[in-house]
Amino acid sequence: MVDKQSLKQFPVDGTLLQVMPRAGASLKNPDVSLPVLRSDSNGYFIEMQVEATSEEKSEVALIRRIPLENLTSEEWEDLQHQYDLADFQSCLKDGLSKGVEKIQDRKVQRLLLALLSFLNPRQVAIVLYLYKAASDQNNGPRVSFRSNDLLESLGYKRTPDGGFSSKLRSQLNCDLVALHRTELVFAKSLHKGKNIGAKVMIKNILRINDYEIDNVPRNFDLAAAADYTSGLADAYTITLEFYDSSTKQGDYVLFPNSLDLSQKLGANAKNNYKTKLLMYLVSRMKWDKLEDGKYLYISKQCLFKNLELLGSNASRNNQIFWRTIEELKQENYILEAMELPAQKRNVTIQLKINPEMISSCIRDTFLKANING
Repeated sequence: MVDKQSLKQFPVDGTLLQVMPRAGASLKNPDVSLPVLRSDSNGYFIEMQVEATSEEKSEVALIRRIPLENLTSEEWEDLQHQYDLADFQSCLKDGLSKGVEKIQDRKVQRLLLALLSFLNPRQVAIVLYLYKAASDQNNGPRVSFRSNDLLESLGYKRTPDGGFSSKLRSQLNCDLVALHRTELVFAKSLHKGKNIGAKVMIKNILRINDYEIDNVPRNFDLAAAADYTSGLADAYTITLEFYDSSTKQGDYVLFPNSLDLSQKLGANAKNNYKTKLLMYLVSRMKWDKLEDGKYLYISKQCLFKNLELLGSNASRNNQIFWRTIEELKQENYILEAMELPAQKRNVTIQLKINPEMISSCIRDTFLKANING
């Protein structure tokens, strides 16, 4: 095992990193289908499918879904009625909150928002914080943390009384519950002698084991706060469900302990292109072998799609892209980046990754399979 302390780095599970960009694709991504309600012998679900439509081998099909537990047939019918009130075109044009504002049941509204905004850059920062905590605590996949410590690491400012605003606290609990509830369904190759089959995996990014309240009596319920009200527990203990390959297979990427997780005050998480690009490059380090140990070659079209620079304003998209590249160069993750000459539709970007900042150990293999539940 790598000496993480001497390198001042922490490992993040390779399998998780391979699926994260796809798992976090938004409704704007052309590979993403509209949310649907589905029932089968295993229960009721609200889910979104991400298709594997590109020739890029990094694009794996997957489903992200939230199981809906303990529903009666009447509640299922009411849920279908509430779902019909969602306006997904408005979600794309005017924002997610606007698109679900006609839904009367606040729980249904919040569940749909959680699925639509799943694994946004703020939640990615939370996941990275938890993997760093796992490395520091050296207790396997089980991690304990104080909520205020996490909020501080995300760069939020304390109020005069030493705490954090109720909006930020509620947002963190909703993020943690979304990461706890949302299942990822994807295929992984399975070698059986001379044959290669598929193993369908269903995993949550994390599971909340328990939480603590400092001052009792205090009325707080984890799920109710995420669905109806607001609030945040003072401490949580979670299990990282993708942690296995970091320890058993040595399949991981090393990130620097100095990784900046802070969020820009007042900025929308979906516009954090720096985090989106960094995580996509890291995922490609798991899919692709770095040429000469440092270089990635990725089509510009694929990069734009994964950054969700999908508007018709090509000049604006190009400006955002190269500005984001420059941010990662300033933070020393990228040493060089250049556009290789080619026909307009086949432009390739060559990126020289700094191995002293992020380095990959052992690859894993996925199938571009269509997953149906």
